[in-house]
Amino acid sequence: MSMTESGTAQVAPRAMLDILFGVAVMGTVGTLIGVIMGGGILPLASGAGLVLGGVIGFMGGRRFLVSILVGTLLGGALAWFIAGPERISVGAGAGAAMGGFLGVQISMLLDMYAARKAASEPSDPSVSRTIEGA
Repeated sequence: MSMTESGTAQVAPRAMLDILFGVAVMGTVGTLIGVIMGGGILPLASGAGLVLGGVIGFMGGRRFLVSILVGTLLGGALAWFIAGPERISVGAGAGAAMGGFLGVQISMLLDMYAARKAASEPSDPSVSRTIEGA
């Protein structure tokens, strides 16, 4: 077995785990949105959540999905604490939206910080930042 085959074999289960994680998180959010909207929207919202979750997981959006998961849990818990168990789905849906928004913003800031840090480091490791003779 060559190195490429073993590298591909190691990546596939991780990608599949990301896809399943995305389907679980976004499917839950879609279901919550469907419950809140009522009527015949539930199957459509759940299906859209499942498809979007699979695509986001396939693209490697793990940080984004974690932020949505945390937002869903915190929003549901806060709604339960403040308004009671009948409002958990509303709080969880709103928390998921806020978690997604904050996740995108935090990810963007982390990427900007990493780019700035990489740009400030010298390209030649032998070059020192100290000033000689001072």
